[in-house]
Amino acid sequence: MEIRAADLDDAAVRELVRFHHANMQSMSPPEFSFALDIDKLRAPGIHVLAAYDGPELLGIGAVAVSGSEAELKSMRTVPANLRSGVGTALLKALVAIARDAGVRMLYLETGTGAGFEPAWQLYLRHGFEPCGPFGDYGESDFNRFMRKDL
Repeated sequence: MEIRAADLDDAAVRELVRFHHANMQSMSPPEFSFALDIDKLRAPGIHVLAAYDGPELLGIGAVAVSGSEAELKSMRTVPANLRSGVGTALLKALVAIARDAGVRMLYLETGTGAGFEPAWQLYLRHGFEPCGPFGDYGESDFNRFMRKDL
């Protein structure tokens, strides 16, 4: 598996981002769906990575860095490659980007319910801890928040 900066103009990357965005919207109340579309992933300070096996896209993930804090965004493995280590590899690479940028606290927001449980478990295994809302997020019965000291 190779992990590198994602080409947001690549058709496979664009399709996986579209799939991720649509899936998150289908599992989330509209006011609590914070998945970034392809245009928002282009914003300054957002680093988007892609995992590949040769030419085959396996997954994507992003980290939005702002000073000494950062937020994980848009983690998604291609459905055919679930539970194959893609998420772990991307997560480790994104944590490394945050560390290299001087980030001291890494946050994430995710949802609740069965569709979000695998992500929640992945983050717990890699040292993230539940926390309260951060940034502009508000507390709700739907959102889960996590953080990791770097």
